[in-house]
Amino acid sequence: MVNQYETVFIATPVLSDAQMKEAVAKYVKLITDNGGEIVYQEDWGLRQLAYPIQHKTTGFYYLIEFRADSQFVATLETQYHRDERIIRFLTVALDKDAVAYAEKRRANKNAAAAAPAAAPAAEEAPAAE
Repeated sequence: MVNQYETVFIATPVLSDAQMKEAVAKYVKLITDNGGEIVYQEDWGLRQLAYPIQHKTTGFYYLIEFRADSQFVATLETQYHRDERIIRFLTVALDKDAVAYAEKRRANKNAAAAAPAAAPAAEEAPAAE
């Protein structure tokens, strides 16, 4: 049965941008190669951890929403365990309310990103008096 999931992982802060992008690409490819579909991805960037993990106080956070078979989650989490770049992860199944909330959150984020882009165009237009 295909469900929608949300996975967030924290990568070690010593990675370069290229290494982080390569790690993300690995997991996106793993999902798609196993019959999954990527719904949404978001890079949360370098953030402070709530408590030290493996003597690190910061980490790169990354969110991936995807649809996949329920047995695939075990495969994904096994790969997280084996990857020394990943210091923490969490994968949750989204119910219909969580899916609706995630869609609303994305729509609000897209609207907020589009608003500043539209504001300078409105300011440049001459005022009709």
